[in-house]
Formats: sequence, structure tokens, C-alpha cells
Amino acid sequence: MAVEYHIAKNGSDLGEGTKQSPFLTINKAASVAVAGDTIIVHEGEYREWVKPKNAGLSNTRRITYQAADGEKVVIKGSEQIQNWQQVEGTIWKTEIPNSFFGEYNPYKEEIFGDWIVYNPGRHLGDVYVNGMSFYEAETLEQVQNPTKQTEVLDHWTKKNVPVHHPEQTEYVWFSEVNENTTTIYANFQDYNPAEELVEINVRKACFYPEETGINYITVRGFEMAQAATPWTPPTADQPGLLGPHWSKGWIIEDNIIHDSKCSGISLGKEGSTGNNYRTKRKDKPGYQYQLESVFLARQAGWSKEKIGSHIVRNNTIYDCGQNGIVGHLGCVFSEIYNNHIYNIALKREFYGHEIAGIKLHAAIDVQIHHNRIHDCSLGTWLDWQTQGTRVSSNLYYRNNRDLFVEVSSGPYIVDHNILTADYALDNHAQGGAYINNLIRGKMVHRKMLDRATPYHVPHSTEVAGFAVTYGGDDRFYHNIFVGDEALEDVGTAHYNGYPASLEEYIETVHQDPGDHEAFNKVEQPVYINRNAYLNGAKAFEREEEKLAEVHFNPNLKLVEEGTEVYLSVELPDDFERILGEVQTTQTLKRVRIVDAEFENPDGSEVAIDTDYLGERKLAQSVLGPISSLKKGKNYVKVWG
Repeated sequence: MAVEYHIAKNGSDLGEGTKQSPFLTINKAASVAVAGDTIIVHEGEYREWVKPKNAGLSNTRRITYQAADGEKVVIKGSEQIQNWQQVEGTIWKTEIPNSFFGEYNPYKEEIFGDWIVYNPGRHLGDVYVNGMSFYEAETLEQVQNPTKQTEVLDHWTKKNVPVHHPEQTEYVWFSEVNENTTTIYANFQDYNPAEELVEINVRKACFYPEETGINYITVRGFEMAQAATPWTPPTADQPGLLGPHWSKGWIIEDNIIHDSKCSGISLGKEGSTGNNYRTKRKDKPGYQYQLESVFLARQAGWSKEKIGSHIVRNNTIYDCGQNGIVGHLGCVFSEIYNNHIYNIALKREFYGHEIAGIKLHAAIDVQIHHNRIHDCSLGTWLDWQTQGTRVSSNLYYRNNRDLFVEVSSGPYIVDHNILTADYALDNHAQGGAYINNLIRGKMVHRKMLDRATPYHVPHSTEVAGFAVTYGGDDRFYHNIFVGDEALEDVGTAHYNGYPASLEEYIETVHQDPGDHEAFNKVEQPVYINRNAYLNGAKAFEREEEKLAEVHFNPNLKLVEEGTEVYLSVELPDDFERILGEVQTTQTLKRVRIVDAEFENPDGSEVAIDTDYLGERKLAQSVLGPISSLKKGKNYVKVWG
């Protein structure tokens, strides 16, 4: 018989867990709840790391953790610190015994791991005044006398980006750890820490099982913040502020997640399949260890029956240092939608190659749709084994880059998205179908002939083979490309010279004798037709039907009005001259390397027949993500 447990700030862990005699801590309820039970947490602030002990048994026999209806429940990985002593002026310090932190001291633990590019000794700790995060100084002197601003080279954009050193904010901290105590110095400026809410990171997570295999958990309606989460590359254990820890069937919905030092929600792998060996051992490249982690995961039971199939929906995620949502291997067969993700990895206190609003490796059959992602270092990054993945009807803006697909062989679908960054799309992959998107910004297209990565039996984690990224084997139908005089490489002209059919490709490859050498020399086919090119965007030379108004400026803007966002765009008089047909499994040719069709996750035929707003499309519809677009001025609500 299902039981309902209650937790309240006036409760006791010696109580019965009823509404009349509630528990005091969520962990007490977590220790006794079993499949089918519900844990209801009442209003208040809970400073604990919730560690679910028991699993649900199926999608209908879950263990549900939820905030009481209409009540604000906050779970924090921090503790309030009140014993601050004034050093001089606006500089204060506090001395804390190391026993306060236990075995995990965030002021001793540095940002560490594979693919870290820049970290001048920064730690997992943080200091907050009234919820505002400080910046960590590199020296005690910087707390008093900030140094000049510096920049770091972004490996992908090849541009210098500002590093938010203490001089860019007046609120800074620095720590010293000895054998017995941790001393934190902070510049509070006009605040008196004795009179304000001052908190520091203490715990690694807010809601994360210590054991793997804690399946079928629902987490609903909480605010969670201020956790000392570690750097989470794909070759390491990947704990987040919130996450299932290598389990199956979680539902994470209607939460507010913020101020995680590194990752907000993690759907990622666990430590036994590799834990920063490239950085620790230094004997092999991270690429090699990542390959090994795939096979170690298979040996550890990585399959649809045991791992993944999570739902992450209706969450607000912001102010995280590395990722809003992260996951390698553990994210398979999941659905991520209706989330609002922003201000990810903008502090730049540290930097590496595993940063994005959503950063997934091995996103097999993952469906990412109807998310609002803005003001991030990178919007969405799908890296390795992007297969059966669909990125649909997402809104991207004010990101340094919007979408990046890397070393994957498909098939994957990117449809009905709005991408507006100057750097809209990184395509270091093959086997993609880009359909009915609005893309304002450049696209960078690269081959990766030195890194063969796995591909899979369709809708499975079973490895079918390996392939390098030859580039091409892409489909671009019914997109609107918008250029800008300050931007290059907008459109599809970078595919010039590529064959336009598989038959042409095969004929060209076999003109010369040999085996694999010939395939490295010949470009893969591309399938490009019925796209619009505006304001300097350039078309593939062999595109037969297109709308090319290269001198027409659509004055594209995204306008925020409170919680709503509107698309403002002007389209040329002949915009409706070319229409697009509904693309399906039948019209989208199979991808060459994987020899697989474009399908739904259940293996059924896919039909790209619903627009950005959820409207069913006619047999022929206008180009772009919204079926109601028309010539002249358009002003359409796209969020809220």
C-alpha cells in the first residue's frame, strides 16, 4: 500500500512522517520510502544533500519527491556563515574548522579533470551574499587590489573572450586551507556580513543518489541551489546538483536549478567506467579513454533496459559554471523539453571543452525540443554518437554559439529551431537533416579524419562500428538563412563541390583503385533544396529550387516582453513562391555510414509535420519554423 510521507521545518526525524507528525529532513523520508510512495516537502529551506536510498520499480510504481502545492521549498548545498570578522575596510574573514566540511572541502578541492583548458587554481567553493555569487580571486592581494582584466582564447571560435577576474566585479573571495581550518576572505563592499544572508558552498550536490541503479524517481517543484559540483567531462564521474546517477526512468520537472559550481542537472555516467584518467595518468589522450568508457559501460550494463529514458521538463536552470544539463551515456533514450536555460558558463572563472546549456555525449534517441536557451557560452553541444537524436522547435539567442554537433554519423534531425547567434551552427558531424529552421548566423563545417567514433545498431546502445567524420551526408530542406554584412559562411555554399546523390558519390569513389584511401578523398553527397537565402546568405551551387534574395534585409529581432519572447522578421514579397513539403522517413535518404533510416525512437516512420508553435503542417507549407509566416512584417510570440 502506497504511503505519503510529509517533511516540515517544525518536524522531527523521530516523528511518524505524517502530516500531523512530519519528519524534519528529506533524507529521513528517503531512507524509508519505497516504490509507490510519495514524499511531500512543506515550505522552508532545507540544507541537506538528499540521497535517495530506494528505487521505484516501474513507471507506474515510482517514488515521488515533491514540494507541497503552493509552497516554496528550497534545497541548498550551502550553509549560512555568521561569524565574520572585519580585517580592514570592506575585507572580512571567517575561520571554519575543516571538520565542518567532512571529507569534501570545496575550498581545498580544485576545478580538475579532463579537457580543462583554463583554471588558475580555482576551487569548488563559492560565497554568496543575499543569493549573489562572488568571484574567486587568485591571491589574497586581489581581494584588496584587483588586477587588470585578461582574456583567454576560445579554442572553437578562435577568438579571445574576457575572463571574469575579480576586477570585473567588486565582490570577491579567497581561501586558505591548513591542516585544521579553512579561512575565507571576502570583499563585501557596502554590505555588513553580520547583517546579511551570507552562505558558502559545502555539499557536492543537492539531490543525487550515492548508489547507482536508483530507478524511477520523480523530483518535482523544488528550488535547488549552491552546490559544490565538480567538473564533469565525459571521461569522469558526472555528478550534478541534481541527477539520477546512472539509473533509469527519472522524471525531473517544474524545478528551479541555479548556482551550481559546474553542472546543474546531470544525466551522466558514473566513476567505474573512467574517472579523469587522461589528466591523472597522462599516458593516453582523452579520446582514447572516452572510447574505453563506452565499452566499459557496455560491460557494466549500459542498455535501454537499465539506463536512461529520463524526462527533464519545465525546469528553469541558470547561473551554472559549466552546464545546465550534462550527460555522457546515461542520457540515452531521454526527453528534454520546455526548459528555460540561461546564464551558463558566463563567469569564465574557469574554462574547458565541456561547456554548454545542454552538453550531451551519446545522445542516442534523445529528443530535445521546445527549450528556451539564451545567454550561454554555447547553447547545445551534442558530442559523439548523436544518433536517433532530434533537436526540434528550440529558441536560441544571445549565445556565443547556438548549436554544435561533433564527431557523429547520424542519423539525427534538427528541425523548426530558431538560431540567431552570430555563430549559429558548428557542424563537425555527418548524417544530419536540417529542416525548416531559421538560421541567422554563420555555420562552420569541419571534417574530423583523425578520430573514429562509435555508431550503433539503431535504437540500441550496441556498438555497430566506428567511423571518422568525412563531412557531408547532410540534408538541408526548407530553411531560412539570414546573413549579415559582418558575418561570413552563412548558408550552404560551403558544400560547393560535393556530389548531390549517393549514386554520384559511389561512381566517383570507384574511379580509382584502392579501398579506404578513396573514401578519404571524395566528398560525401549532400541533399539541399528549397531553402531561402536572405541578406547575403549564400546557396549551395547545385541547389535546384531556392529563394535567393541576398540583398533583402529581414531586420530579424527577438524581443523580450516580460516572460514572453517575440520574433520580429520581415520577409520578401516572393517569400511564398517556394513551399516545402513534409519530410518523412521516405523522403530523407538513409545515412551512408550507419546505413540507417531517419525514424522515431520506437522505430516507426518519422514525419516532420509539426511546426515550432505545434501547428500541424499542410502538405506544402512556407519555409522556416513557423507555418504562419508570410511576406511583409511578422511579429509572432515564440515563448511564454
